[in-house]
Amino acid sequence: MANDRNQSGDRPGASARDREANRLSARVGRYARVGTNVGGIAAKLAGARLFGMELDNEKGAAELAAALGGLKGPLMKVAQLLSTIPDVLPPEYAAELAKLQSNAPPMGWAFVKRRMRAELGDDWQGRFAAFDKEPSAAASLGQVHRATGPDGRTLACKLQYPDMASAVEADLKQLALLFSVHRRMQSAIDTREIAKEISERVREELDYTREARQMAVYRHVLADEPRIRVPDVVDELSTQRLLTMGWLEGGPMLAWKDASLDLRNRLAGTMFHAWWHPFSHYGVIHGDPHLGNYTVFAEGNEPGGINLLDYGCIRIFPARFVGGVVDLYKGLLHDDEARIVHAYESWGFKSLTRELINVLNIWARFIYGPLLTDRVRAIADGVSPAEYGRQEAFRVQKALKELGPVTVPREFVFMDRAAIGLGGVFLHLRAELNFYRLFNEQIDGFEVKKISESQRTVLAKTGLASPAEAA
Repeated sequence: MANDRNQSGDRPGASARDREANRLSARVGRYARVGTNVGGIAAKLAGARLFGMELDNEKGAAELAAALGGLKGPLMKVAQLLSTIPDVLPPEYAAELAKLQSNAPPMGWAFVKRRMRAELGDDWQGRFAAFDKEPSAAASLGQVHRATGPDGRTLACKLQYPDMASAVEADLKQLALLFSVHRRMQSAIDTREIAKEISERVREELDYTREARQMAVYRHVLADEPRIRVPDVVDELSTQRLLTMGWLEGGPMLAWKDASLDLRNRLAGTMFHAWWHPFSHYGVIHGDPHLGNYTVFAEGNEPGGINLLDYGCIRIFPARFVGGVVDLYKGLLHDDEARIVHAYESWGFKSLTRELINVLNIWARFIYGPLLTDRVRAIADGVSPAEYGRQEAFRVQKALKELGPVTVPREFVFMDRAAIGLGGVFLHLRAELNFYRLFNEQIDGFEVKKISESQRTVLAKTGLASPAEAA
């Protein structure tokens, strides 16, 4: 059984996990590459605040984006998340960082062979009929190679870059530094809960075993929806750092951006269902709905539906949080202030005053706006996908500064990110839908108890902990 062991004599992947579990030497190297850039901008921000200096934010933002844009790893993903949260970064930085698309240069073939040997053993190539040397996609934490199984089936092999655990810890240290400076500058938002949430979610993305279970959740949740396809996992060819799935044929969504309005609306409606149905019925969301995480499968000359890809960034919410989302919607719909306040309290907002509620409602009415009127409409008028939400975020930031630091509940971070990302997809497609009816179809008969029961059932089937158990 020599082929079942790696060069160290251990089971495949075992020594690799030990060697890569947050190595000090790898962290030191990571600090050297990114610490100067992040530490430098933190120092500039702090110095400007201390001495009343004016900074060239556009220049600084371009420099930081250029420095991060060539990096593999989590810092770029974190930067994209921060770009959607009001007040965490100056507007110029948010605009630049939102452009980052996780497209760092891929690993070469020699690296790939070493990585695959570490995960599946010396005879890893013998377990595939074919394995493409060039990746078909490169992302922030890993890259995907197309392969063929022994049975002739086409597969997608998602292989994690080396030393990602170390990169995550190094990058999160830099994030903590930025947040620390941010808090000292009399900011509008207390970022401590945001930092905890981002750190926890990014660490989860390192575990491809967890991602496989999250994929199983979506296969169950969307099993009766033929318009949405979810990959299945090949367990015998998967490890904590290698995820082998069935290949889903499809093309980029933007290939349909000039199709007829009917076809574009069909895709947008499918996207709406893919995001809102899991949330409103099971309390889970796909937390990173950008265009690279979807492809479109065709039926004849028309789009048949979407392939939902990449399940690393999945957020499981307590049922009470989902109830708060519905309560806030109905409170805004019927101008019911008591229900609005109850919703914010159920999310975890503290020390609510009328002034704070009015400010929070600015953002809430922006996010919920398309869902509040029973008519066909665009998600927003005269706004580019890159600018979606920026004007409202600036208004919220300006108003919050007058009220003092506000602690944003951690669950809000990925809910906000996902809503902005989904709106951007609708803008790219120039869709015109009755979002009110689509949303009300999803929450028809909604009960917090039902959410809790359905979530507990699906998580038990897939081996994931519930939010309460994880806490």
